[in-house]
Amino acid sequence: MMRWMFAVVALLSLIVPAVAGNLDAAAVNEAARPAKQPATDKVSAAVVKLQILLDRAQFSPGEIDGKFGENAQKALKAFAGQNGIAADKEIAPELWDRLNAASEGPIVVDYKITDADVKGPFLKELPPRLEEMKSLKALSYTSPLEGLAEKFHMSGDLLKALNPGKAFDKVGETVAVANVPSRRELPRIGRIEIDKRSATLKAFDGADRLVAFYPASIGSPDRPTPTGTLQVTSTNDRPTYHYNPDYKFAGVKSRKPFDVKPGPNNPVGSYWIGLSAQGYGIHGTAEPDRVSKSASHGCIRLTNWDARTLGENVKRGTPVVFLDAPTESSSKRKSRRVNTR
Repeated sequence: MMRWMFAVVALLSLIVPAVAGNLDAAAVNEAARPAKQPATDKVSAAVVKLQILLDRAQFSPGEIDGKFGENAQKALKAFAGQNGIAADKEIAPELWDRLNAASEGPIVVDYKITDADVKGPFLKELPPRLEEMKSLKALSYTSPLEGLAEKFHMSGDLLKALNPGKAFDKVGETVAVANVPSRRELPRIGRIEIDKRSATLKAFDGADRLVAFYPASIGSPDRPTPTGTLQVTSTNDRPTYHYNPDYKFAGVKSRKPFDVKPGPNNPVGSYWIGLSAQGYGIHGTAEPDRVSKSASHGCIRLTNWDARTLGENVKRGTPVVFLDAPTESSSKRKSRRVNTR
């Protein structure tokens, strides 16, 4: 019996290593600078704090999951470069202090679940195939948990870890969430740069100062992202996805075009920024955890909340520059022919 109990405890420690570390609002709010580079596969209070601070500073780590993964590292490196601080393997005290100085208020706060959070309608499940989505009335969330997680830029697993035993479908329930703004204002954006090598998007103001940074999914060799310079032509909240059979996506058998209704789980997410090449845009996604970790079909994919922030602060005519090499100088860029579908 004792051997069996030890085996169960050992198994649980492997399955939920993050929860074993006393992960709660107080631990996150009071977290100190990590003494060494955090692990990339384990959740820690210090990394939750780091990701929220980066998000609030407009250097998005993508989905806040408490792990020091590739997107968090990209955002931290960009913030360090913007502030003239060396980005070493360890998080420098000066860098940690600068991030904290850029934010106000607690990192994690209490939130009371409202009627709007739980009323739905919700999908029973998100169909895996594009053709199965066309008959749905809306591409809604699949649960209140998914909606709440996205509302606060978090992974569902982290939201559950911070709130053990809480019911996310109960009006009036108080839960601990990331303290991130629901809407953001950026300085007037003068230029957007998309770096294909690093899978990132940067927004600059008219004085060439970096004002926002986002991890991004870009195209694959068979579905390439454009090259050269395009322009923003439109923005669209709650876009409808239009499938063109000329795209010939794997797994889609339809020879006729069809539409997929709007919603956060739409193939292009809940926000679309149109570009001056037919069929291409910057848009959201139904899978925020996969941003910059999987290829798109040629468009530039951000989390829904990052796509919305960018879209609400960009104007028509804003240039969008695609960098094929990270060392390419902006002063030497020339407009090149754009690859279209």
